[in-house]
Amino acid sequence: MLLEDLQVVIKVAEFRSITAAAASLDMRTATASAAIKRVESQLGFDLFIRTTRSLRLSTAGERYLPVCEQAVDMLEGAKMNLQEDADNIEGELRLGLSSDLGRNVIAPWLDEFIQQHSNVKVKLHLSDSNVDFYRDPVDIALRYGSPNDTNLYGFKVCEVPRTLIASPMYLQQHPKPTTLNDLQGHNGLFYQLHDIVYNDWAFEHDNQPVKIKMSGNRASNDGDMVRRWCVAGKGVAVKSSLDVCDDLLEKRLVSLLPDYIPKPTQLWLICPSRQSITPAVRLLRDTLREKCQAKLHALVQANIIEKARL
Repeated sequence: MLLEDLQVVIKVAEFRSITAAAASLDMRTATASAAIKRVESQLGFDLFIRTTRSLRLSTAGERYLPVCEQAVDMLEGAKMNLQEDADNIEGELRLGLSSDLGRNVIAPWLDEFIQQHSNVKVKLHLSDSNVDFYRDPVDIALRYGSPNDTNLYGFKVCEVPRTLIASPMYLQQHPKPTTLNDLQGHNGLFYQLHDIVYNDWAFEHDNQPVKIKMSGNRASNDGDMVRRWCVAGKGVAVKSSLDVCDDLLEKRLVSLLPDYIPKPTQLWLICPSRQSITPAVRLLRDTLREKCQAKLHALVQANIIEKARL
């Protein structure tokens, strides 16, 4: 049962009017009425006797109301305790991160996090390979793509556009592509996982999916290496907008072919069990959501990506 629904029950009992209770809670009468119906449906009893002119507690309602008030007080108290404890978060965060996102984006945020919460310790495991919670020394992991293992628990952090990029240095030496076919004359920089080189790049153009198979002379299992090659003018790449946000904002990299939108991804914080979801993990999740949205909105403000892509 939702705390908000129980609060409506208490207010309706206090005012003996759904309309007056709704007004005091700054909600529509229909919304308050629906909340009452949800509680009554879950209990299997009518809490109020309604007539055209009046509303009063039923026998079941008279018995339930004191319990309801006690439950709301306990839930409100628990909520207040969590808010107060937010300033006293403690524990160890053993966090798995991809190399590029971890080094260049998340690590500075974790410095701030530890500074604000001095009782938190962080151990980072940087790897672009998929996390194995039974093998790797991690309790939580930040990863691109939604978890496909139903045994894992996940929090979606944000939608993440991908971007086709090159450095100004590279574009001084090679003609800037204006169509997807032009890309075939450019040197691709690829991410590689095990023996698979990801050189098939997928885009959307005029609401239609299109693909191109690229060729190039560099591939790495380290995403940060691909970014470094790109900044150094070695070729073109497709990267997460989060990974290269600062490079784009500071003009070390530029976005190419704005009409061809690379297939987006999502950023998720994943855990192997509910026991892993500590107050520190919840606070980290909220911090990551806030920080990621700020980064992506900076790209929108700079007209590098469109708001509709977030």
